[in-house]
Amino acid sequence: MQLEKIQAVHDPIVYLPGLRTFGAIGDPGCEGLGTYNMKVYAGALEESAKDDITLILGDMVPAGNDRYYETFNALTEELAGNRVYVLRGNHDTGAYTAHYGKHNYAILSDDFAVIVLDNAMRTFEAEGLELAARVLARDDVQQAVIAFHIPLPNHFIPNSVSSAEFDRLKAAYAPWKDKVKYLLCGHVHSRFVDTVDGIPMICTGGGGAMIEDVSAEIRAGDVNHHMVHFYLEDGRLTYAFTDLPEDCYRTEQKDPILRERLEETVKGELMAHLKYLMFADRARRRGLDAAANLFQALADSEYFHARNFYSVLERPAVFKDAASRFIPGEQFEFEKLYPMMTAYADENKRPLTAQAYTGAAAAEKIHAKLLAEAEEIEQFSRERIYVCPICGYVMTEDKLPERCPVCGGPKRQYQVYDCRS
Repeated sequence: MQLEKIQAVHDPIVYLPGLRTFGAIGDPGCEGLGTYNMKVYAGALEESAKDDITLILGDMVPAGNDRYYETFNALTEELAGNRVYVLRGNHDTGAYTAHYGKHNYAILSDDFAVIVLDNAMRTFEAEGLELAARVLARDDVQQAVIAFHIPLPNHFIPNSVSSAEFDRLKAAYAPWKDKVKYLLCGHVHSRFVDTVDGIPMICTGGGGAMIEDVSAEIRAGDVNHHMVHFYLEDGRLTYAFTDLPEDCYRTEQKDPILRERLEETVKGELMAHLKYLMFADRARRRGLDAAANLFQALADSEYFHARNFYSVLERPAVFKDAASRFIPGEQFEFEKLYPMMTAYADENKRPLTAQAYTGAAAAEKIHAKLLAEAEEIEQFSRERIYVCPICGYVMTEDKLPERCPVCGGPKRQYQVYDCRS
């Protein structure tokens, strides 16, 4: 396809007069190009469209073959709101050059330079280091960002290039160190800012990949998906992280026909998930482990389908706020909806429906109680939860009867959810 938004770079220096801002997005596709991750990337592109250009800090794809690059390119061409430049990450192997051109290049504006270097293999290429020195030596370059994929040695994580490689980079910029305002990288699926060799190093990997724990100091629960804006303030280049809002990229859900179909599809996939899960349970009880394994796999597959379709409609709540957002729904069910449905079933002599709603209401009340305990999610300390597989009632160790208080199911059948095992 003819690329217009994504810029294939064929010259070592790209001149962009009038450039005053750029957005940086890290690691959109290294974990795969599924809808769930690409919804985050779509939101990052939406936010970065506020800038003059976008720079993607590597790992656009899970592996560098034409198929993945073409998928990534097509999505970016459709969704980007400005020109998109890329640099090579450790996942961007193979056909990178055919799609995007040079591994090392510099973008020059009237006010600053962005020097893009390839260290995807944990070494800086000689061509890139020579280019960095040449650009920094220019009289018309007074402030610059040096961008690459894998971080330099720092105080937070060991996942970095070697000290010897850092020494090679330092030797390249040393005569003009005062011009290097920021070092910018991705690779780590989180974010942090450190100072290395007296220069701020910004690490951002929140543009699509799942946020992960990277150290005792940098926990997944403290970081949201995000991107970085770079802009001029009183002539000086500065930056700001921007978390991606939960309602990012709403274009497709605003289409009423598409939204209705997506909602129907989610319901269908979840119904298939339930049917396969129930059949897996029946097979397991009969000792048919191979069949149970098959239907468990099919059930999980249908769940992942449902998650992808749902992610187009709505992304989950901010992690730290997630528990509290679920409580009102649980309260509504056990306080109003389920009693109302139980009464209707009783009135119309539908005893099985009434029984199902009564049992579920008892469980939903416990759900709300446990969710209230988990509002401060990082302080939640219950390590073992029990569920009655007959009716779904939820219990904890401090209140574990020999038989389920709702349906009478025996303790020996309780399913145990133990985070210590």
